Amino acid sequence: MIRLPPIPPDRPVLIAGATASGKSALALRIAREAGGVIVNADASQVYGCWRVVTARPSPEDEAAAPHRLYGHVAWDAPYSAGHWLREVAPLLRGGVRPIIVGGTGLYFSALTQGLAEIPDVPAKVRAEADALPIEAMLADLDPASVAALDTRNRARVQRAWEVQTASGKPLTHWQAQTPAPLLALGDAVPLALDAPRDWLLPRIARRFDAMLEAGALDEVAAMRERFDPALPAFKAIGVPELVACLDGQITLEEARERVAIATRRFAKRQRTWFRARMRDWQWVSPEV
Repeated sequence: MIRLPPIPPDRPVLIAGATASGKSALALRIAREAGGVIVNADASQVYGCWRVVTARPSPEDEAAAPHRLYGHVAWDAPYSAGHWLREVAPLLRGGVRPIIVGGTGLYFSALTQGLAEIPDVPAKVRAEADALPIEAMLADLDPASVAALDTRNRARVQRAWEVQTASGKPLTHWQAQTPAPLLALGDAVPLALDAPRDWLLPRIARRFDAMLEAGALDEVAAMRERFDPALPAFKAIGVPELVACLDGQITLEEARERVAIATRRFAKRQRTWFRARMRDWQWVSPEV
């Protein structure tokens, strides 16, 4: 069991960690022992079409403690860190202590460091970006933007390119005007799960097997006719792989291996991001 620091009853709790690291179980434990409402901070778990494939809390877990911002967004609806931040704001002053849990680091940084008001990107610009190779987009960006980016992360590069193209100003310009955060880190109990790699990888493999047993393939099959790889909802790990399996392009075992590889890579990126940007959080480790 994870050993926790003291948790004052009036402080919001933040729980960040890599996929499959036990975040949801920890949030439920805190809610049961110390009270609070569990608030989702995972970009894939907001979509109503995915429960199994994104490892959303089960109906039993949701019945054990109040949960918010899970499965409340339509598959084709736009949703960003800005949308999430606006939905979290009333929960911070709702009278019940929020326990905010997830693996989307951008949500936590927006919450505790502020989020710039960046102009919307027209669909035409986004479609143009979708067709460009990452190298072409990087070549168009100003040096300051490139220096601030993970240049291997297409989503981040494309976002910077879209904003610069649509607004005429680099993303760094808008970020420099970031307002004060909704929640200062010192006013919360920020917990980061330090799950060892050798402990995490077997959990990743077991979790996808459990998803398949729970009906992940059927869940994806129900959305097959709506599948659009450009939409964020369909970029959730496991969805493209199972669509390829349903289409007969790969076997279920090949899909399983691809999901395992994608999840391991994603967990590595998460761990790197958290370690670089969450040095002031309280790091806790499972007993392994």
